[in-house]
Amino acid sequence: MTVVKGEPAQEGADDTGDTPRGGPGGDGYVPSERRLARERHRRVRARRATAIAALSTLVTAALLYLVVVNAPGWPRTKETFFSAHYAREAFPKVLEGLWLNLRLLLVCGAAVLVLGMLIAIARTLRGPVFFPLRVLAAAYTDFFRGLPLIINLMIVVLGVPALRLQGVTVDPVLLGGTALTLTYSAYVAEVFRAGIESVHPSQRAAARSLGLTSRQALRHVVLPQAVRRQVPPLLNDLVSLQKDTGLVSIGGAVDAVRAADIIVGRSLNYTPYIVAGLVFVALTIPMTRFTDWVTARTDRQRAQGGSL
Repeated sequence: MTVVKGEPAQEGADDTGDTPRGGPGGDGYVPSERRLARERHRRVRARRATAIAALSTLVTAALLYLVVVNAPGWPRTKETFFSAHYAREAFPKVLEGLWLNLRLLLVCGAAVLVLGMLIAIARTLRGPVFFPLRVLAAAYTDFFRGLPLIINLMIVVLGVPALRLQGVTVDPVLLGGTALTLTYSAYVAEVFRAGIESVHPSQRAAARSLGLTSRQALRHVVLPQAVRRQVPPLLNDLVSLQKDTGLVSIGGAVDAVRAADIIVGRSLNYTPYIVAGLVFVALTIPMTRFTDWVTARTDRQRAQGGSL
């Protein structure tokens, strides 16, 4: 906008060429032609980008479809993996077994969060008197993060009953849940520890200067900030735990995977595995999208300097 030298600029005007607002309330604001043209250009560009993306997706899907259906072994593969008859038979039984997976997710998820938090706190304790506890916590995380989950499940689910210990359960569901908790607690403990160590030491010092004890500073100042910062990776771990609950079937527990396996063993048709896989995908997608939303929200707050 051109301003005559020696004269003040008109109140409410800006460099967009908009008509002045006409007062503090802005009741007389009228968008300029330049701004309206820019907005029209943005809308046209957005519609063009959406159309190109949709077209490229359709072309890619069509090419993949043609490659698959024209493969020499497609008729046999379709009959073995995509049978509508066996899909209808497997679906209700897979859903019935999925209820076990959901219960394992809820119980093991809560146990993992509690145990992981305790291990993380143990690793961050200060003072030489806590050195043995720090060593034990570090050894726990190193061991169970390095041990493959499938081997951990086999050791716990198959090895514990072989010991014939009095008062120790042999239920494959409880033993499988224990193995899942042991493994995922090690991963979650490291997530919590990273969050605790990301809180600036001045926060703890300020809490102590206000008269809080070390335990109170950890509980009321450090942990709330650490947990808020680590919500996205924690949700990612819960998504992985949700999928890995299907591994308890190696001990004989009838979950969604085992229900599909029973039908496959009887029919020699692998469609039930596809059904079970799609059920897990449908269950995982909402949590994954929620995790993405939380991550994006956290990033926006950090960029704007907001509270974490």
